[in-house]
Amino acid sequence: MLSIEEINLLIEKLEKAKATDFENLLKTNIDDLKNIRDLIERKDKETKKFIVKGAPFFRHDLEEKNAVDRSEILYKTIKSKINHFAKTNMYNSLEIGPGNGHYNDIFFAWRKQFFLDILPELEKKIRSKFNNLHQKYVKFFLTNDHHCNNVPANSCNFVFSWDTFVFFTETQIDRYLASIHNVCIPGGYVMLQYANCHFDYDMEMAKKGYWEYNNKSLMIQLIEKNGYIMIELDQFKPGQNYAIFKKPGKQNPIVYKVSELELD
Repeated sequence: MLSIEEINLLIEKLEKAKATDFENLLKTNIDDLKNIRDLIERKDKETKKFIVKGAPFFRHDLEEKNAVDRSEILYKTIKSKINHFAKTNMYNSLEIGPGNGHYNDIFFAWRKQFFLDILPELEKKIRSKFNNLHQKYVKFFLTNDHHCNNVPANSCNFVFSWDTFVFFTETQIDRYLASIHNVCIPGGYVMLQYANCHFDYDMEMAKKGYWEYNNKSLMIQLIEKNGYIMIELDQFKPGQNYAIFKKPGKQNPIVYKVSELELD
């Protein structure tokens, strides 16, 4: 039996083919698949198989990850990428979903370091990464509904998130991107990891119910829908897909350039 994630992928492929002479046949098949998907989703919710990823889910996930060593290769790769945005201390940075604080020490170049999470107990863990003199530059904010409305508007020129947006549905990502837009200064950049289920690894994570279904095309649509300029979509390896995009404007003194954009 097809999983809900495989049905989503099949729907996407069929929709791309609708412009051919087989449009009527394809439309019928797409409608049938969407009906099957809706029935599966309703059944999953009724049988409690559908997991609502709230505070209990993320708390348990962090407990599991505490037993796993941080990937130093991934850390150094992400640090190298973030360093491109760390050439001014005029503005603040924001990390969404800092978790165990694996990447906290990358953000010292910014004037203040903002952190946003659903778990209040993480503030103590995040602050423990900084010495007493630096505490006044660290701000921890709580969220409970996929937004960062508590973070000051137009305050950050860089927003980062890793191992967080892979857990969000399309609707939840859409809500977050709209909220991040208010946090960024004109010209501010965003870098976040997302699930690209066109790759086997990501699809398997989604089929397990651990990640949520997403892909490159959907991510581009959400980014552009919320008024951002697409800059870069790439991966360090399967399961480590990232998007870099910016809020239109020229207030940010940092200009990030890539030699080649591949969006297809």
